Amino acid sequence: MLIDSHHHLWEYSAREYPWISEEMAILRADYLPGELREVSRSSGVEGFVTVQARQSILETETLLQIAAEHPPVLGVVGWVPLASATVDQDLRRLAASPWLKGVRHVAQDEPDDRFLGGTEFNRGIAKLADFGLVYDILIYARQLPAAIEMVDAHPAQPMVLDHIAKPTIRPGIFDEQWERDFRELAKRPNVSCKFSGIVTEIRPADDGTASGGWSVDDIRRYWDVAIDAFTPNRLMFGSDWPVCLLKTPYVRWIETVGELAADLTPSERGAIFSTNAARVYQLDLHDAA
Repeated sequence: MLIDSHHHLWEYSAREYPWISEEMAILRADYLPGELREVSRSSGVEGFVTVQARQSILETETLLQIAAEHPPVLGVVGWVPLASATVDQDLRRLAASPWLKGVRHVAQDEPDDRFLGGTEFNRGIAKLADFGLVYDILIYARQLPAAIEMVDAHPAQPMVLDHIAKPTIRPGIFDEQWERDFRELAKRPNVSCKFSGIVTEIRPADDGTASGGWSVDDIRRYWDVAIDAFTPNRLMFGSDWPVCLLKTPYVRWIETVGELAADLTPSERGAIFSTNAARVYQLDLHDAA
């Protein structure tokens, strides 16, 4: 079966999702289980991991309820206030749901690039293992050094790097610093990586050209680095739907990753498109539609 390790669901509200700007008109709509079923039917993807899109316990509770009622959703990466004094109670209550598989904080939006090194925040990270939860790392490439230090403080904690750490991708220019830091993080065996959220990081060339579409060649070198650094055993497919719709239809993204992975063995492709996500997030595939 095909598993999408990273997508979002929301009932759109400008107040609740202020990060969705006026330029993101396609995202200013509801993306709920009905829309997800349509994606599943059109793409052949049978299982999904739903990831938080706002830092709200209420959203996490809603996503857990959706997962319990809609079989294509195999698990939830939610949000809890990891730096809060209530984190123990919050984790105990939310982890009672078998659908909670991980926790994420939107560290990419924190004004301090060293946020991941915070004492209280790391106390919260240290509690996740007691509940069998993964930590998803959402950062920009410039925050990779801080992420490496955080991972080193929790060597037994399963972690997943979202969106290959969001390098800035420009035609004809490769982010060498991203590659160095990315490869360093990949040396930590407790970290896996999602090849997701890539095309939304493509920017126009410095001369203003290539401001419209994108091609597989724009991202091929990033794929080559990701598959080499994490190997097929720790890399997983994700779409970042519906955010990916800003730059690509869902099916085109699946086809793109399939093209990039064409030279891998069937077993390696199966790991990237299914079994790695199932293993890392401890998904029950019997619940898939």
